[in-house]
Amino acid sequence: MPDAWTITDLVDVRPIVVVPIGSWEQHGPHLPFDTDSVIATELVRRATESLSDVRTFVVPPINFSASGEHAGFPGTISVGGDTTTRTLVELARSCDWADGIVFVNGHGGNARAMRSAMDVIAAEGRRAVSWSPTTTDPTDTHAGHVETSVMLAIDPARVRMDRARVGTTTPLSDIIGDLRDHGVRAVSDNGVLGDPTRANAEDGRSILEAWTTSLVDAIRTWVRGAR
Repeated sequence: MPDAWTITDLVDVRPIVVVPIGSWEQHGPHLPFDTDSVIATELVRRATESLSDVRTFVVPPINFSASGEHAGFPGTISVGGDTTTRTLVELARSCDWADGIVFVNGHGGNARAMRSAMDVIAAEGRRAVSWSPTTTDPTDTHAGHVETSVMLAIDPARVRMDRARVGTTTPLSDIIGDLRDHGVRAVSDNGVLGDPTRANAEDGRSILEAWTTSLVDAIRTWVRGAR
């Protein structure tokens, strides 16, 4: 399908709508506020290129979502969990002309809102699937080695490695209570949960490849399940 879509392109075609979901929130002193959006958008680009046999309709990313846990840092803009849930539900409702909708989420803080949205969407009988990247290191969950490496692979000009500093490296399970009750500022002075100081583009490319494979597999499994 063409990059510049028109109504004519969609006549007699029921594509899958793919929505990157990011955020606008602090990512420490070294990463841009739209890091999650950049990563989600890049994953969507890579996945849809691999899914050349699946008709996909990629739309612009959602750049404002549930980022209340980062409110203690200037620059963060959040619309809250309820609004995020309602936005996703309304997006699904407005895509009844399509063959379903795929949400590709780049922000872990959206997890609860996305689960709520998916429950409503499923109850209404609409087709949707959500996917989020995962990491295996519980000490590296925000603006640390993983996200910094991925951004170095995607857009190194926007990463300020000269400003990268170690943040809190306590496992997330040990600080999640304080984080939920009082926000990221309560557990990390610089907003980083991890160590970005040794991040590199090579690791970032490997992580992106693994995430892309996971995303493509998830979409293909979902598509096959509808047939």
